[in-house]
Amino acid sequence: MYDNLGGFLAKRAFLTPRREAYVDSTTGERLTYRELNERANQLANQLCASGLKKGERVGLLLMNSAEFMEAYFALAKVGAVVVPLNWRLVADELEFILRDSGTKRLIYSHEFADTVAELHARGDKTPVQHWLHVADIKGPSVPAWFAEDYAIYRNSGDPSELDLGGRGTDMLYIMYTSGTTGLPKGVVHSHNTAIWAVLTIGANAEFHDADRYLAALPMFHVGALTPLAVNVYRGVTSIVMRTFDPKLAWELIDREKITTGLAVPAMLNFMLQVPDFRKYQFSQLRWMMTGAAPVPIQLMQRYFDMGVQILQVYGLTESCGPACLMDGENALSKVGSTGKAFFHTEVKLIDDTGNTCAAGVPGEVLVRGPHIMLEYWNRPDATAETLKGGWLHTGDVAVMDDEGFVYIQDRIKDMVISGGENVYPAEIEAVLMTHPDIIEAGVIGQPSEKWGESPFAVVVRRKPELSEKEVFEFCRGRMAAYKQPKGVAFVDVIPRNPSGKILKRVLREQFPGPAAV
Repeated sequence: MYDNLGGFLAKRAFLTPRREAYVDSTTGERLTYRELNERANQLANQLCASGLKKGERVGLLLMNSAEFMEAYFALAKVGAVVVPLNWRLVADELEFILRDSGTKRLIYSHEFADTVAELHARGDKTPVQHWLHVADIKGPSVPAWFAEDYAIYRNSGDPSELDLGGRGTDMLYIMYTSGTTGLPKGVVHSHNTAIWAVLTIGANAEFHDADRYLAALPMFHVGALTPLAVNVYRGVTSIVMRTFDPKLAWELIDREKITTGLAVPAMLNFMLQVPDFRKYQFSQLRWMMTGAAPVPIQLMQRYFDMGVQILQVYGLTESCGPACLMDGENALSKVGSTGKAFFHTEVKLIDDTGNTCAAGVPGEVLVRGPHIMLEYWNRPDATAETLKGGWLHTGDVAVMDDEGFVYIQDRIKDMVISGGENVYPAEIEAVLMTHPDIIEAGVIGQPSEKWGESPFAVVVRRKPELSEKEVFEFCRGRMAAYKQPKGVAFVDVIPRNPSGKILKRVLREQFPGPAAV
């Protein structure tokens, strides 16, 4: 039980069977830990009866839902390998992942029926042989001729516990990265690495018994999947948003008496844009974790002023989530830091020669711990490039102070080198976000005949009167001249991946330059 992640749900159901495990914010569905575990057992036993073998890949193309959560733990129990699928991808992208991972079974929800029909029509271009259709709980949703109804299939299974099939170093899931720089890579995690991620977060995060947690990120992302497993471990109730909506977030915080949660900085920013959000009761909300991108200091300060701690977390899919976490004790005195390394985690910074950086000197972040991925699936070269000497090379740049607090600056690949000086877009973005008429900002480098590269700002403005000249004037005096944007573009929305990171590749394609002289 203790080296299979699915066993954690069985143990929690034994300890607190009547406590709410899962609340669906859209359908209102509520499951106790006993009910969630029994549903997971039903699915697991039925899959085994249908011939599923240990190590078999099962894809999940599902919106945030109880079906996703129960399927994850069911597949863990039987020793299958979960392949969480990004539902924002088109059929061609999904075909690549299904083929690359060798996925033989696919559980999908009704929203993706057309995409799945297209995949099925491609025949042997994907290895999928068994299709399970999750119907719309609010109306009729008939499976295609080639698929089975998920609920009928699951409910045919025995709800009793089964012998756990996967253990220890057996693969648990292959999670494909968002592919911001090309084809996605499959990050492989085992039961051991996933369990150590749970234990690591559980050792640091300030959970209380019977906390109620707002889950707003998509479950196909590690930033949702690992915390949901932590909630099972700690006996926390997960209030899950099918998709993020800032007004609904406040309504849930009030109605469900939410005490903790996780949302990326963009989500937290959107929540503050909701008119009259202060009419909702949120005094019981102790903290919100946030990560995936540097957090603007003024955004954190606004929440602090409301009595809500914003705890920056730094992690990656490759680390199964955890790397660094800010604690509540230092959140105000170390504003802008993502905290120290988690309890079961080591973090260090190295320079271009591989030497450890002194305090205050920027360097690449390296992470080590028992929760680090096994490999990139079918990518030995990428694995060797990323995992060296037991350390995960993240590609992120940070500074560490003399107390061990880490300040993430940017991605190495997004860094702009202007006139020989390193310019970190996140630093410019943080300044721009302090302008009262700027809602969002993303900074990229454009080729410059004079400087090699120059910063270029892409801005979502609150008022249409805001001009490029005003942005220039605002930046003047707030940052060194070489850091100041040489151009500004105004857009309605800044493209982001599901984890909230700005898609700099897309911005570079939209605004290739050259930079203004």
